[in-house]
Amino acid sequence: MTIDWAALGSVFGVSLVAVLALVTLFAGGLRALTAREAARSRGGSGTAGTATATACLTACVIVVLFGIYLIVAG
Repeated sequence: MTIDWAALGSVFGVSLVAVLALVTLFAGGLRALTAREAARSRGGSGTAGTATATACLTACVIVVLFGIYLIVAG
């Protein structure tokens, strides 16, 4: 049995980038929710925070569902 180290490294690299992107999107969504609450406490509407949080968290859900699809379809 031989190990294809190039393929293993490629999978590791793609997985690392995907995880970092997902964590960054999720953290951005949480940060936007915090900004929304801060804006509302100052008397603002918080619309920008809501829109940003919705976009970030929706992107997280899409990435997770795509990952599940890849696992189940494969």
